[in-house]
Amino acid sequence: MLLIGVAAILLLIFGPMVWVHIVMARHRGDRDDFAGTGGELARHLLDLHDLKEVPVEQTDAGDHYDPAAKTVRLTQQNFDGRSITAVAVAAHEVGHAIQDRDSYGPLKWRETTVRTAAFTDQLGSLGMVALSVLGSAVATPRLLLFGAAAVVLMGLVRVLAHLVTLPVEFDASFKRGLPILEQGGYLGEPDMPAARSVLKAAAFTYVAASLMQILNLFRILRFLR
Repeated sequence: MLLIGVAAILLLIFGPMVWVHIVMARHRGDRDDFAGTGGELARHLLDLHDLKEVPVEQTDAGDHYDPAAKTVRLTQQNFDGRSITAVAVAAHEVGHAIQDRDSYGPLKWRETTVRTAAFTDQLGSLGMVALSVLGSAVATPRLLLFGAAAVVLMGLVRVLAHLVTLPVEFDASFKRGLPILEQGGYLGEPDMPAARSVLKAAAFTYVAASLMQILNLFRILRFLR
């Protein structure tokens, strides 16, 4: 039963990650009938939605929209690629830029929680160093309880940051990216099911990350117990 439980947890955590990778790879083949690359489509869509000031850059850090720099960044495969994956991912990331333009509430909440998580991580790390130094000299229950509470708080904030991300990603894929592709006629009808799969995979990237953070929080709680 223990092995079955462990296998189920691993499948729950890593299953979405594997599925995302498979979907993206399946539709990454370049198409000669596509008019442009993912980077060119992103540029066109940004201009079309009055976001001419938002640049499109190539990156090695994963496809994303950076709200602080107001920049859409695509990996080389999607920036230069003429594939369904490149087109769908470009539309997804432009969807985030449109969210930012429209002051979409959940995007603002996500940025706030991400900044808070970064701050609590730094604060918690400093606190743990201080506790490790003082622990041997002043090993009081109250001090140990404070350290445990700080570690749990760090984990909770990180989980919250990932959970807040989920509605932002699904909105970028299905309320912005998908309508852009459908209404603009950027893909033929036979290619739309594949594009929907890629857009779903783009959103589920953060589902996998959220599950991983929840698992890490359970590991922390188990260790403290």
